[in-house]
Amino acid sequence: MSVPLYQAKAEFFRVSGHPVRIRVRELLRDGPLPVRESLAATEVESSALSRRPAVPRRSGVVSSRRDGSTVGYALAGGDVAELRRAARRVLAERVAGRHGLLDASREAEPAKVAAR
Repeated sequence: MSVPLYQAKAEFFRVSGHPVRIRVRELLRDGPLPVRESLAATEVESSALSRRPAVPRRSGVVSSRRDGSTVGYALAGGDVAELRRAARRVLAERVAGRHGLLDASREAEPAKVAAR
């Protein structure tokens, strides 16, 4: 039985949306990284961190590679990195828009006070 595309998209974003998973993907933007090197940056326990990439790995967001006892993760491709960059642009625009509204509100406030 095939899954509708909208459900597949929802699942993709659901498994990608955990804050620790997002932080791990940010750390991977510069290339593959062993799990032990990302522990300090994410400030989570070793067992919790090693579980976090498993779900995105199954979803095709990250890939893993074992070298002896070391497991390293990397972004699964250019599209995943582009999606991360697109999300950053969207959020930056939202923040800029909010700051613009706040600035406009502040500029309008003195005029109201002076009019009284």
